[in-house]
Amino acid sequence: MQAHEIEYHIFGEEMQYVEIELDPQEIVIAEAGSFMMMDNNIQMETIFGDGSGQENGLFGKLLSAGKRVLTGESLFMTAFINQNITKSKVSFAAPYPGKIIPIDLTQFDGKFICQKDAFLCAAKGVSVGIEFSKKLGRGLFGGEGFIMQKIEGDGMAFVHTGGTLAIKELVAGEILKVDTGCIVGFTKGVDYDIEFIGGIKNSIFGGEGLFYATLRGPGTVYIQSLPFSRLADRIIASAPRAGGSSQDEGSLLGGLGSMLNGDRRF
Repeated sequence: MQAHEIEYHIFGEEMQYVEIELDPQEIVIAEAGSFMMMDNNIQMETIFGDGSGQENGLFGKLLSAGKRVLTGESLFMTAFINQNITKSKVSFAAPYPGKIIPIDLTQFDGKFICQKDAFLCAAKGVSVGIEFSKKLGRGLFGGEGFIMQKIEGDGMAFVHTGGTLAIKELVAGEILKVDTGCIVGFTKGVDYDIEFIGGIKNSIFGGEGLFYATLRGPGTVYIQSLPFSRLADRIIASAPRAGGSSQDEGSLLGGLGSMLNGDRRF
């Protein structure tokens, strides 16, 4: 094994956190802002990149960090090292309601592809980089929300999903069409592309965007019901305007307009 072998336990239902048990000198890496709590003898250290490729010196560190820059992430990650002579624990929390998925890379042929904001933490030695696309459509029409990361190695990684999680097992040649933001990740055998929805009415009045992702098996696909971008859009749309009034307050047709736009539920 190249990656550190860690043990874990996931707590909670809707707002989960993962508790990771580290043997002496074992290390787990995490995205900034995911830390929740840790035992006293665990040391926290900021590292350049994802901690992989360190044996290759400065070049390995620059390559590791460069992959993160391409996905819009920070140059740095945080490493948590157990400096105790016995086992110690560190916990990481989900950023918003949803589920934490443990990914054992040894069961996925050493590679898992996920949305750039899905990664939570992983054992040291796991590589987190960009999944380069050879298809023009993905780059031109996928949008910023369809930048995919690849998690590689032979250790444990943890990704976060929003809302309710759906897992689809695709057989060879089977196609699944998904909103680009609803994709959490998939195994490396799945072929993915961007497809135009088509139709003037669908494009102008559909409200679902102009493109969706097509996923072709064989492989496993993880889908979330509540992407963070969708949650943020709802919050922004409902936020009060300057002066303390919301969109509908003070408007005779405000409530009716919201119902016509589908923003009100009965």
